[in-house]
Amino acid sequence: MYLKSIEVQGFKSFANKIVFEFHNGITGIVGPNGSGKSNVGDAVRWVLGEQSAKQLRGANMQDVIFSGTESRKPLGYASVAITLDNSKQELAIDYKEVTVARKVYRSGESEYLINGSACRLKDVQELFYDTGIGKEGYSIIGQGQIDKILSGRPEERRELFDEAAGIVKFKKRKKAAQKNLENEQANLVRINDILAELEKQIEPLEKQAEKARIFLKKKEELKIYDVNAFLLEIGRIKTQMTEMEEKIRIVNEDYEETDAYYETTKAEYEELLRQTKDVENQIEEARNAWSQATVKSQSLEGEINVLKEQVRSMADAGQRIEDRKNAVLEDMETRDTEKGQLNQEYEAVCAQLSAMSKEKSEAKSGLEQVQLRMSDYNQKIETGKNSIIQMLNEKAAAQGNKQRYDTMSEQVQMRKAQLNQRLADLGENEKQIRASIEAQEAELKQVSETFTRLLEEEKQLKECHAQHTRLCQEKEEALSRLQRDYHKHQSRLESLINITERYDGYGNAIRRVMEQKEKNKGLIGVVADIIKVEKKYEVAVETALGGSIQNIVTDNGQTAKAMIEYLKKNHFGRATFLPLDSIRAKGGIGKEEVLKETGVLGTADTLVTAEKEYQELCGWLLGRTLVADTMDHAIAIAAKYKHTFRIVTLEGELFQPGGSMTGGAFKNSNNLLGRRREIEKIRDDNTREVKFGP
Repeated sequence: MYLKSIEVQGFKSFANKIVFEFHNGITGIVGPNGSGKSNVGDAVRWVLGEQSAKQLRGANMQDVIFSGTESRKPLGYASVAITLDNSKQELAIDYKEVTVARKVYRSGESEYLINGSACRLKDVQELFYDTGIGKEGYSIIGQGQIDKILSGRPEERRELFDEAAGIVKFKKRKKAAQKNLENEQANLVRINDILAELEKQIEPLEKQAEKARIFLKKKEELKIYDVNAFLLEIGRIKTQMTEMEEKIRIVNEDYEETDAYYETTKAEYEELLRQTKDVENQIEEARNAWSQATVKSQSLEGEINVLKEQVRSMADAGQRIEDRKNAVLEDMETRDTEKGQLNQEYEAVCAQLSAMSKEKSEAKSGLEQVQLRMSDYNQKIETGKNSIIQMLNEKAAAQGNKQRYDTMSEQVQMRKAQLNQRLADLGENEKQIRASIEAQEAELKQVSETFTRLLEEEKQLKECHAQHTRLCQEKEEALSRLQRDYHKHQSRLESLINITERYDGYGNAIRRVMEQKEKNKGLIGVVADIIKVEKKYEVAVETALGGSIQNIVTDNGQTAKAMIEYLKKNHFGRATFLPLDSIRAKGGIGKEEVLKETGVLGTADTLVTAEKEYQELCGWLLGRTLVADTMDHAIAIAAKYKHTFRIVTLEGELFQPGGSMTGGAFKNSNNLLGRRREIEKIRDDNTREVKFGP
């Protein structure tokens, strides 16, 4: 499975539609800074389901849409599609080519497509589970992610290993199943609560049900009674209807007779009404004539009465005038007499007024003098009153002071008696106080000595505390360092165990065969699993083994045959098997004197350790290979013995019989032989007892 093409339109800097075709031999995209190389990686990450705008170097998801330039308008959507070759059916879909596409619009809408069919993000993620492809997979490593992986927590690195191991899908399913189980468990708890609550309600509900059954029974009886009552009521109503029909018939006959009598009476009434109108007209005419005569008679009577009243009024007016005339004459005579008398009185009054005016002037002068004397007397009276009031106030104040002084004198006497008693008591207590003071002074001296001693002890304790604090800090730093080392080693150990259990670094066929190890007990393991070697010989032994280090060891040929059939049937590739029942050593090095040559460390099979049943296998694999310490010694030995031996050095140079030489910088990232040794070493380091100082 490989990436065949990437189609991008409207994504970041790719305004026009562009297709990247990846033919055989294309391994990368190069270009200057700012040319859009990182945008290609972002496009792949985005189409595989990346939801974080920050990972795509943007603020929000609309930032991935081409935002326009001075000469070009922004686009309304972004689209990316990748096409993968699936001829080997690595992806769980029945297509030889798989195209995954994603579109997003400025309105916020988005869609995912697999081979043109709309799908969910979950479908895209499940499609690439356990393939290493995905937004979090190890196939897409962006800028700065290598350092993030190396410095990250073990749990974060474990995700990459899980992806590489092909167990992410099962973990996701396990997590989903666990979540469903938790939800079901919560539902069961709620159901149990409901059942418990319902069980509490069973007894009252049974009573209510019994009452309901009785009610329903009574209700059925009531229905029967209602029906019977209804039937009886119908019979009674029918009887009443018959009686009513008879009454209606009689009433109808009476009505017809009454109607005929009404018509006759109506004709007679109309005739009488006509006659009555004629009589009323005659009466009205007579009434009008009588009214006119009455009005005229009343008018004449009124005129007569008015004339009579006028005559009487004129007679009365004449009499009044005569009486008034006589009265006025009498009054004039009386007034003349009164006028003479009044003139005399006027003259007497004028004389009296003149005398009274003189007396008034004299009385006014006397009054003014009397008022002056009264004013002086009033002033003296006010002054005397104020003096009397002041004297009365002084007398009252003197009496109050006298009473207060008497009270104060009594209080002073009482206080004096109390002070005398207090002095007597103080005299008695003085001796006790002096004795107490002496005791307190002695105790103070003792406390001062104790305080001084405690200060010295405090100083010593502070020094001791500072020393212990410093020691604790050192121990804490040591503990923190050890914890970091432990976590680092533990992470490395988990990684190595995970890699070893998955046979990472081995071929696909070997991994497929070793997956059957639990089912087929005849599979012992690969050569690297059964051989142990010291670290200084690892390079030499691994070079000596070459490709044989990945050979699979079985108990017999039948097991090897079954595994070969398994590989052929499933098209998993090829592998080499080493059945223990058919492997025989090749007879050793042949010339023992070569082992005594300078720089020879021995044959390779003597530098490794293995279980007893694998000794012959080690001899077959390594028994005819010499191990030399340096390349110079190896060259000298090969030349001396005419290039008849297979020689390997500690640094990995290989000398084959016939004269060929293989060497250079040894680069082996898998280190198949060193894995188990490193695992055991890390376990020993992590379980070693750590001792702290006193």
